[in-house]
Amino acid sequence: MAFTPLHDRVLVRRIEGDETTKGGLIIPDSAKEKPAEGEVVSVGEGARKDSGELIAMAVKAGDKVLFGKWSGTEVKIDGEELLIMKESDILGIL
Repeated sequence: MAFTPLHDRVLVRRIEGDETTKGGLIIPDSAKEKPAEGEVVSVGEGARKDSGELIAMAVKAGDKVLFGKWSGTEVKIDGEELLIMKESDILGIL
């Protein structure tokens, strides 16, 4: 993939949730919520302080992360649906 996010932005691939409940019921696509868990595909170089000093990113490619339900912007790159979000939208690393 030839896409690199700028500054403190992160490219994330959603990780799909379970297709069935614990009781064994199949969840139809219309009833599923978008997963708030994903894998970091690529990261920007980081934000800059007013002095110009680079603030290093806390996440790296390959990290599994949790993010807010409405976080990021959906984009299609090489036929794959991904999310671009600011690092501050990521709630934590799994």
